[in-house]
Amino acid sequence: MRTETATITILVDNLGAPGLATEHGLSLHIRTAGHTVLFDTGQSDACTNNSRVLGLDLSQLDAIVLSHGHYDHTGGLCSVLGLARRAELYCHPAAVSPRYAVRDHQPKPLHMPRPSMSALDRVAEERLHWVQQSVRLAGTIGLSGPIPRQTVYEDTGGPFFLDTGGHRPDPIDDDLALWIDTPTGLVVCVGCAHAGLVNTLVQVQRLNGGRRVRAVIGGFHLLSADERRIKATIDALQALAFDEIVPCHCTGEAAVEALGAAFGERCRPGAAGMRCTY
Repeated sequence: MRTETATITILVDNLGAPGLATEHGLSLHIRTAGHTVLFDTGQSDACTNNSRVLGLDLSQLDAIVLSHGHYDHTGGLCSVLGLARRAELYCHPAAVSPRYAVRDHQPKPLHMPRPSMSALDRVAEERLHWVQQSVRLAGTIGLSGPIPRQTVYEDTGGPFFLDTGGHRPDPIDDDLALWIDTPTGLVVCVGCAHAGLVNTLVQVQRLNGGRRVRAVIGGFHLLSADERRIKATIDALQALAFDEIVPCHCTGEAAVEALGAAFGERCRPGAAGMRCTY
């Protein structure tokens, strides 16, 4: 019988409660009865600063997970690792790749900042785990591993490339999701869902024998999605009959509005300082 519950605190988001730093980024603090995990680190020291305001001790982290290698999810890694000296670190090997957004022939670097790269290089080999398949972090917490791309309407969500000239599309293969098995079903945490939110949830259910998704929280990267994709996503989500959806970060105003219209009180837009208990 599953008796363990989970508390998820949004440490970093584009929006936040008074007194908390906000930025274009995401970080989730996850606590179960037996394990404490930080999922992403935002893009700056906002993660560690907000943790102090909220009374969360990052030195007690058991694990740090990087959902993917973009700067707005890895920029706070250096300051976090300075506190979490015993935490295990999990990420996909491609998280350290150079990558860019290229618009109108103008490249913008998106990759992990140099201080974060250096901090990652200093992590002891036995604490660094390169995730290339699904893995259990603890009894009730797991990582999706690379997520198969199956839907026809989902893509990475932007003009993402592995080169400054925009010739080599970036599939963002490092995109990972975290799931928690709670008494009432699976709670799924996503960074940006570059693999597609529906693809992600299908993968998590597949890894858990089709178990019910109770809630999903994080960035859904629908800010550039057209109405067709948003509608198709909502249609697929309605079939899951979950209890709560918490859109954050890169979901986009139009998508948040559509999710709210479709799911009513079951949709709670996220902000730094929000706590969700499952």
